Amino acid sequence: MMETKSPFLDTIFLLRKNECITLFSNIQTISSKEEQEAEEYFEAEFEKERLEFLSDQLICNKTTAVWAAKVLYYSAQLYLIRENTINNLENLIPKFKGTRDISSVLSADLCLRFLPEVMIALNSIDPEDPLIKMLEDILTEFHYSGVGYDLDLKHVNWQKELEDKTYRKLYLERIVEKKDYKLAEVPFINKLLIAEFGMHKDAFWRELKIIPEENQ
Repeated sequence: MMETKSPFLDTIFLLRKNECITLFSNIQTISSKEEQEAEEYFEAEFEKERLEFLSDQLICNKTTAVWAAKVLYYSAQLYLIRENTINNLENLIPKFKGTRDISSVLSADLCLRFLPEVMIALNSIDPEDPLIKMLEDILTEFHYSGVGYDLDLKHVNWQKELEDKTYRKLYLERIVEKKDYKLAEVPFINKLLIAEFGMHKDAFWRELKIIPEENQ
């Protein structure tokens, strides 16, 4: 994608291409035209990633992808710009109002995977920032994107969460990629990982503990 002179679109394009964020001097409203262009972009990006997990059952939830992009964009801009924003946070960072399913989780992940880095930056400035709690609530709902970030996921029923084979494979790969020990030592997930590693466990993750059967 070429530069568009749209702070929103340029930020998202640059982030996904080079994993860096541009901060602007003011927060601008995102137009419906920009949202439509973003939908087309995310649909194409989702198709690229879908080739990796080889499932023709999953399609891009464009509305969710754009919602996640706006959350990421505004939270990044709020790192720098906070004047007159405290009473507008819920409008800038709205809660998810759609249906949470695997397609929406993976569509949101196109942008939410970058959210933990923004949260770490926000925390370094002000650990009591109310924005951090809002973003943690979003990541707790879309915790696939938060693998590697310390979230409270005690409420998750992992057997139900990971019953889809495609999503389970992606989730386990993300845990290994991020070396998320907290998740990897959840008994149910640990058992899945050890089964996946087989005889090559040390090659994949030598330091990972094998949780004894009685603790499962």
